[in-house]
Amino acid sequence: PSRACFLTGQYPFRNGWVNHWDVPRWGLGYFDWQSNPSIGRVMREAGYKTAAAGKWQLNDFRIHPKAMVRHGFDEYCMWTGGETDPDSERHTAASDLRYWDPYIHTKAGSRTYPGNFGPDLFNQFLLEFISACKDNPFFIYYAMVLPHTPFTTTPHNLGAKTALEKHKSMVRYSDYLLGRLVDHLAQQGLSENTLIVWTSDNGSTRSLSNRMNGRIVKGGKMETTENGVNAPFIVNWPGHVPAGEESMALVDFTDLLPTFADLAETAPEASYEYDGQSLKNVFLGEAKQSRREWIMAMGGWPAVGTEEGIENVYRFRDRVIRDARYKLFVGTDREAEKLFDLVDDPEEANNLLEQSGHTESAQRLSFVIEEFPLSDQDPIYRRLPGYPIYREGDIPSESHKK
Repeated sequence: PSRACFLTGQYPFRNGWVNHWDVPRWGLGYFDWQSNPSIGRVMREAGYKTAAAGKWQLNDFRIHPKAMVRHGFDEYCMWTGGETDPDSERHTAASDLRYWDPYIHTKAGSRTYPGNFGPDLFNQFLLEFISACKDNPFFIYYAMVLPHTPFTTTPHNLGAKTALEKHKSMVRYSDYLLGRLVDHLAQQGLSENTLIVWTSDNGSTRSLSNRMNGRIVKGGKMETTENGVNAPFIVNWPGHVPAGEESMALVDFTDLLPTFADLAETAPEASYEYDGQSLKNVFLGEAKQSRREWIMAMGGWPAVGTEEGIENVYRFRDRVIRDARYKLFVGTDREAEKLFDLVDDPEEANNLLEQSGHTESAQRLSFVIEEFPLSDQDPIYRRLPGYPIYREGDIPSESHKK
């Protein structure tokens, strides 16, 4: 859902990807280039060479081998996500691999790369793309597979044993790969002409914990508490973005498509409705705050498959709405459930709705609920003849449309 927000500039309730749905694994639906906007197309139509590397999972490349081009990417090197074998109705072990002996899709097709470390291949692909396009404007979508589970060793720490040792090694290797990219831009003379946005799609897995500002913070992936939805966000552009400054501007993933379009002096694709706002002035230090009064995050547990297609588990997915200080939890009944002061209560332990004196803050954020559709959109795609349909047992069995 987070990556779909980035790609479309739309919230999940609008683009339909409210829940996690690994298309090649579960064999139903897909990210439809005719039904959904795409940041790749926006940038390509603005004259940029475009490339993508890393995670995808939104299309089954066996059925849509040219999906990446149709979504706007000239070049690509992608981990597909686990692919189900239609004969055995089980996903193939090889396609699950994104680290050692990775299974990768390029213009040459999908195959395993024995003896290689997947993150190295994705990174090298982008370095070569940069070299080839250094005399043209280019746009790169780099959805790193690191440091997602399964925990693994890296070329820099083959002796890591425990999950924590492997996780630390994976984080350090992410930093190493980013360093290779930054160094390569400098070697090509492109540093002062390249904007880098570094972020993540969710918090760490819940089996991990770490120390932040003197307190222990447990991983909160797929939770709507801050340890699940408050992602790192670093912007770098030497000579343009003020260096070493911390901004309290409100930002979420839907803002990135309109921001890149604004920087490219173009407009998002017509005929679509967008939820994001351009952050160009914030990035360049021309404004301290974005035009936003609030940002939002939504739950993301697996969807369900039926004969009607992919359907979200809830008609109205639970969500959180926050401003610079306060955060409101909204339930599947569209009612406010909890309010927290993130400045005084970073652990979100003291529900202010159970106290008096915070009516104004609660009401201000509660008014936002009225802006949302009564029912969230299911994933939007055209049903294709012969496309695999849901098979009982493949997908987590939850009662849908709660």
